[in-house]
Amino acid sequence: QVQLVESGGGLVQAGGSLRLSCAASGRTFSRYGMGWFRQAPGKEREFVAVISWNGGYKYSGDSVKGRFTISRDNAKDTVYLQMNGLKPEDTAVYYCAAGSQSAALSRRDSDFDYWGQGTQVTVSS
Repeated sequence: QVQLVESGGGLVQAGGSLRLSCAASGRTFSRYGMGWFRQAPGKEREFVAVISWNGGYKYSGDSVKGRFTISRDNAKDTVYLQMNGLKPEDTAVYYCAAGSQSAALSRRDSDFDYWGQGTQVTVSS
């Protein structure tokens, strides 16, 4: 089992920045590919970004590419999502997830095994 706890969400004005953190506990964090997903009210969960076990592979969704950056610190069992240039359409609950390396490559939420409880990000116009 892997337990994931997100933090860093909040209310920010359009154009602002936030950094989300996801702290992991349980099994060896460095074994897992990690992902960020988000879900806005009335919408399906959306892929945001993934990172491989050692950080050598990263991929971001088209809607956030160039604005959001995923990173990880295996010494701290933590994955981060730096969000810059925030837009009102980025408003959602953000979830981190842990899965196999193939999950990180597939970027499908159904391939990830463990999920955090989510953190709310609200961007005002």
